[in-house]
Amino acid sequence: MHTSAALDRINPSPTLAITSRVLELKRAGVDVIGLGAGEPDFDTPEFVKEAAIAAIRAGKTKYTNVDGTPELKEAIVAKFKRDNGLDYTPAQISVNVGGKHTLFNALVATLDAGDEVIVPAPYWVSYPDVVQFAGATPVIVAAGADVGYKLTPAMLEAAITPRTKWVILNSPSNPTGAAYTVDELRELGAVFERHPHVWIFADDMYEHIVYDDFRFATIAEVCPSLYERTLTVNGCSKAYAMTGWRIGFAGGAPWLIKAMSKLQSQSTSNPCSIAQAAAVAALTGDQSFLKERAAAFQKRRDLVVGMLNEAAGITCPTPEGAFYVYPDVSGVIGKATPAGRKIETDSDFVGYLLDDAKVAAVQGVAFGVSPAMRISYATSEALLTEACHRIQQACAALR
Repeated sequence: MHTSAALDRINPSPTLAITSRVLELKRAGVDVIGLGAGEPDFDTPEFVKEAAIAAIRAGKTKYTNVDGTPELKEAIVAKFKRDNGLDYTPAQISVNVGGKHTLFNALVATLDAGDEVIVPAPYWVSYPDVVQFAGATPVIVAAGADVGYKLTPAMLEAAITPRTKWVILNSPSNPTGAAYTVDELRELGAVFERHPHVWIFADDMYEHIVYDDFRFATIAEVCPSLYERTLTVNGCSKAYAMTGWRIGFAGGAPWLIKAMSKLQSQSTSNPCSIAQAAAVAALTGDQSFLKERAAAFQKRRDLVVGMLNEAAGITCPTPEGAFYVYPDVSGVIGKATPAGRKIETDSDFVGYLLDDAKVAAVQGVAFGVSPAMRISYATSEALLTEACHRIQQACAALR
């Protein structure tokens, strides 16, 4: 017996590996500050928890429709209309076990060997692996700091071939926090209009976490001509601090939603019934806390960007959204640690920070653009200040 060829095409998630390592070190009593996890430190809002408790007491503990309860689908329809100006019917809505599951369902349901998926880099670690699992080819298009970590129309045009099936657009981005403006989306939309065989996977998971009066928009809203071939993807994990509840969702073409449901019927079946009841409350309840939390994240962003830019060898751009920074660390490459180890890659540097400074970040190579690292600032200002002091000291100690 051996593992399948499909499994051999993918790697374990590097971000989850860092999180596991941090937990191990903490259990061993090491004073490590974990800045690797993409998870808000805020708790799930009380009114959402209460809705889940009420659902348990009301006996909503049975199987539901495979891809979401009617109540949750209606709440998602209303959310897309309220927040994005998009009109969907419940037949156009898929509810999944987190956003990663939405990605898996959409790609595995539509890709064949020889198909291509354009993945702008830096990318969320799961994009290329799920494409490869489905037997297709990820076409990585590097969009570095020089273009604000965003795909340009010229880059998109150059990457599209007759075999291109999907383009993944993640805004605001994990890992960089870069977000596309309305004008930038419109310019990309003009390219998509010239290539009607290409579909768009719009990953909007960080929609509500944007800063400095940035106006979030999604491509099907900005370019109505692309509505029919865009899967607009979102979830409760980030904005509503519901990572462990595992609810992702999408709006798209009825045939695609049906295909995703067919696949889900033979894999997970329905998402947790209690989590779905909680998600209804999250999407239909008071939304005012979203702005308060975004304001708290913005203060953290400013703190981290300021302190990292004071560290020798690090250059940190200011992101428009999400809760990550993606500093360029090329200034430390080639230097030696106090123990005499040479820093040759961003993996070496991240290893040095963990070993010597007891700060956990994720190496840029995991996201497709090096030398860099991803730092999540979804933790307290006190911990972020301490972590950035440690990084400054670690950089100063390099020779």
